[in-house]
Amino acid sequence: MNSPPPHIRVIASPQSWVEGEAIRQLEAASRLPGMRSAVGLPDLHPGKGAPVGAAFASEGLFYPFLVGNDIGCGMGLWELDLPARKAKPERWAARLDLDGPWEGNTDAVLASMGVKPCGFEAALGTVGGGNHFAEVQRVDSVHDAETFTALGLGTDRLLLLVHSGSRGLGEAILRAHVDRHGTGSLVEDSDEARQYLARHDHAVEWARANRATIAGRMMQGIAAAGRRVLDVCHNSVTPKQYDGHTCWLHRKGAAPSDQGPVVIPGSRGSLSYLVLPLGDGTNHAHSLAHGAGRKWTRTSARERMRERFTPEALTRTSFKSHVICEDRDLLFEEAPPAYKAIDRVVQDLVDAGLVRVVATLAPVLTYKTRTRRE
Repeated sequence: MNSPPPHIRVIASPQSWVEGEAIRQLEAASRLPGMRSAVGLPDLHPGKGAPVGAAFASEGLFYPFLVGNDIGCGMGLWELDLPARKAKPERWAARLDLDGPWEGNTDAVLASMGVKPCGFEAALGTVGGGNHFAEVQRVDSVHDAETFTALGLGTDRLLLLVHSGSRGLGEAILRAHVDRHGTGSLVEDSDEARQYLARHDHAVEWARANRATIAGRMMQGIAAAGRRVLDVCHNSVTPKQYDGHTCWLHRKGAAPSDQGPVVIPGSRGSLSYLVLPLGDGTNHAHSLAHGAGRKWTRTSARERMRERFTPEALTRTSFKSHVICEDRDLLFEEAPPAYKAIDRVVQDLVDAGLVRVVATLAPVLTYKTRTRRE
């Protein structure tokens, strides 16, 4: 008996811009053997062989290449004990440095979170490159006071949002799979599938410990303490009951909608949105947008931004926040215009009945890297 055709859905309004290559990649992934569903979120954009901002459900087998190399990457949010009025972004920017290895006891931190060392501990507590960041934020506005209060949040407190993953560990896991299988699948319950999933799950937990360590380093640098409000992963593959079947749910740059509130960040010069997922998740693969999504490639962003801005201009934003990024190429690549408008992305999710906005968060200080590259 032939399998039913896969369900393909792109959640984006006519006002949203989705690149044709991203749609092509989504459709190509939907034709893979065993695929039951392919969903593009409003931040959908092309990736290396598979789109980012997408979720896929397959039956009987799964595809590590759809998860990618940054297994476990996600967002963690902490509420700080600092009132917003005591923010000192200029002073903090002058002394923060998270690029070097953390000098704390990595084994003890990992053990406290039930995570085994993996050989990549020199990178524990480091943000990494690309679109990763650690950002001090203030509450801009509250839209759902009941949910906001239930999370124990206060409008006068600063927050810390950390976006990072498993660093070299995830890369090593994907490379070992690709060297043997290329972009091929693994059959569930096979020895190789179990071995990959064990390493994958370890990377997810290691990435969570990495975000916690980054948060600790940031808090130490700004003389603050804090408590974790949420932590969600947006690069993973997990078993999930889907449309009456046990499937493998791949998320590639897709936040979960089945784990409580999530933060959907914009670019480093725009608001981030704290949202509450709605509905049962069945028609959108239990997933949400994980950010604004790139509008321009990194090469295009470098070329366009160099014509319009000096590096110094990009270290300040319209919110009067500060950006620490001493890698000039990265500063241009991550400039706010290189990303889609986050308000449009979130509004698409609201209009589709997938989320309710709880609050908007404005940047105060964004940490990218101290590594200087001209």
